[in-house]
Amino acid sequence: MLADLPVVFILVGLVAYTVLAGADFGAGFWTLVAGRGRAGRAAAREYARHTMGPVWEANHVWLIFILVVCWTAYPVAFASITSTLAAPLLLAVIGIILRGAAYALRGQLEAARDRRATERLFALSSLLTPFALGTVVGAIATGRVPPGNAQGDPVTSWLNPTSIVLGVLAVATSAYLAAVYLAADAHRAGERALQLDFRARALRAGVCTGVLALVGLNVVNVDAASFGSRLTAGGGLAMVVVSAVGGLGTLVLVWRGRFEPARVSAALAVAAIIVGWAVAQQPWILPGLTIREAAAERSTLLAVTVVVAIGAIVLVPSLLLLFALHLSGRFDGGAAVRELASTPAGQDTAGGRPTRLTVAATVACLVLGAVLLVFTESGVAHVIAIACLSGGALTMFTHVSTLPVEGD
Repeated sequence: MLADLPVVFILVGLVAYTVLAGADFGAGFWTLVAGRGRAGRAAAREYARHTMGPVWEANHVWLIFILVVCWTAYPVAFASITSTLAAPLLLAVIGIILRGAAYALRGQLEAARDRRATERLFALSSLLTPFALGTVVGAIATGRVPPGNAQGDPVTSWLNPTSIVLGVLAVATSAYLAAVYLAADAHRAGERALQLDFRARALRAGVCTGVLALVGLNVVNVDAASFGSRLTAGGGLAMVVVSAVGGLGTLVLVWRGRFEPARVSAALAVAAIIVGWAVAQQPWILPGLTIREAAAERSTLLAVTVVVAIGAIVLVPSLLLLFALHLSGRFDGGAAVRELASTPAGQDTAGGRPTRLTVAATVACLVLGAVLLVFTESGVAHVIAIACLSGGALTMFTHVSTLPVEGD
């Protein structure tokens, strides 16, 4: 059971990265292919870039999380994947770096020609990364990554029919998510022309993604019959059905202008694809290597579990707060100023300061938890240690989030 737990963590990270960062890459796609529409190309590009601004860096936390958990909990599998698939992984990293650089530099450039160049770089890198990561998934799913250092073919392992189709599907999925999310954001912001433009793009992208998914299933059944049979039976088939229902439901909701529910159903449809792949992969992580055989020692798995549990107490509330502010429009221009202007004079807008007693209790919990975890061997002591560290981390997060801002 403990050997399987990090796989769950990785799966959660993959789903989060796909539905969040995937939409960011899709925004880059629409800056490249956006037609004139009602609002015009320039408005669509600027809106896509503006909307993803507050969250695009935070979304890459999930990629780092996936990598750290994988190389710590399953070192043999991680070494095998990264050595055989070094080329597509390098392309994905290059895409992320170029995309970030283009996004950061654009605001500093004055010349129109320089801005157009950075826009193209931003858009093309947004296509490169999801395509490369999709080929990695295809290589693993079809069993073209054997255990061992660089034991697979460095070219055909990721340049094969399944990998190419999944790479294209990853790009289409990103565009589909981005169009749905951007339509919802435009609806919230009252941008009628942009809402109608991205509504139309979401419908077209949804149909194209569904067709590509069906093509992908047929290609997998021909190119990797064993994996294809597991994907279309049992739990894998259930996830395919969930994805199909979620995709069709999203099209109906978008057509009717129900954008907030459509945001959820679109994410569900894409998440089901990832879960279906994981279910079909069981119990193998690589050909001839099961998850339990690839797992690290028990002490390492226990440490990973504890650290992830503690980190989640800080990370998850922080990300939830970020997305709540983003989705409520608090990052839209002028929103914060208007809210501050409407706050009565003398009212504390950021909460009160923590008392000395609560700060002391927080420090005591963290110190006690660390001492029990490091210097004791008892299972009961470790449970108490985890509880102390978790409680300390939670109260620390509460203290930091309620500190008054200077100048209030």
